[in-house]
Amino acid sequence: MMSNEIEERVRAVIAPILLQEALDLVDIEYRRESKGWVLRLTLDKEGGVTLDDCARVSHEVGRNLDIEDFIQVPYTLEVSSPGLTRPLKTEKDFIKYFHRLIKVKTLSPIENRRIFKGKLLGLFENKIKIESDDGIFEIPLEKVAKANLELDQEMVKRKVRGNQPPI
Repeated sequence: MMSNEIEERVRAVIAPILLQEALDLVDIEYRRESKGWVLRLTLDKEGGVTLDDCARVSHEVGRNLDIEDFIQVPYTLEVSSPGLTRPLKTEKDFIKYFHRLIKVKTLSPIENRRIFKGKLLGLFENKIKIESDDGIFEIPLEKVAKANLELDQEMVKRKVRGNQPPI
């Protein structure tokens, strides 16, 4: 069975668990790494994911995957939150993180660049609009290789001083 097929089957198995826990699936990966196969689930929810959330979901997902038993090789199940530099993968992500600092890597150059860092101005007609020190850029979603939130140093400083709610 191919990695994509396993990811789709895992997605079907975990959907009811995530619904019950009020969690969103940010990303799912099934891949071979240096220490063997890893099934990595990245989860999020309003207010953030706790360690208890990850432990509960890991236990429940692991139990259900053992019952279904369609992954034929030994693997490690990892369940985590997306963190402060979470990946942006869906249109919903780009809408949700409007006005945040992001970094985008493209599949091919746009205006002789492949890396863009700036404030997310929005998503219009399947294009991400970013304002950087060099100007405003529009990046078609189909050309995005990778996109992540970036830490805004000013926001971090305000948070440390206690003047800003958690990121």
